[in-house]
Amino acid sequence: MLGIDGPELLLIAAVALIFIGPKELPGMLRTVGKWVATARGLASEFRGHVDDMVRQADVEDLKKTVDPNAILDVQGLNPLGQIKAEMDAGAAEAQAEMDKAKSLIDDATSAAVPAPALDVAELAAPSSSDVPLAAADMAPPSVVADAAIAAAPAVVAQPAATDIASAPLPKAAVG
Repeated sequence: MLGIDGPELLLIAAVALIFIGPKELPGMLRTVGKWVATARGLASEFRGHVDDMVRQADVEDLKKTVDPNAILDVQGLNPLGQIKAEMDAGAAEAQAEMDKAKSLIDDATSAAVPAPALDVAELAAPSSSDVPLAAADMAPPSVVADAAIAAAPAVVAQPAATDIASAPLPKAAVG
């Protein structure tokens, strides 16, 4: 507030109390308060008028930049079409990048070293490690399982004798 701090304000109040007196000080403070309120009101009104003039000048500048003869094409606005066009452009760009990457890979693999040539003599004479596997090793799993079941011994279920008294006696013992 105009660079007046607490101690300075206290000094002004003490001087006012001494020169004006305690009887007339409240009336004097009311009068000063009314003047301050009037000054604030005038400043606020002035600021409002300046803001109105600035807004009016901005509107006039905007009117000058906008062509009054231009017709807005509301039917020509198609946000979905614009989005689709952007998506298609992005897809085309991605496809171009993929084609570029594929061509780089193809170029790199075409320049690869060819496989070494095989010696015909090695193919004609099989070694011991080249012996063909047994027929069971080359058969599908279902055929191997069927052969294993056929080769297993037959197991016949026989009832267990739990009671000796109910077991039949041999004919020679009966007499």
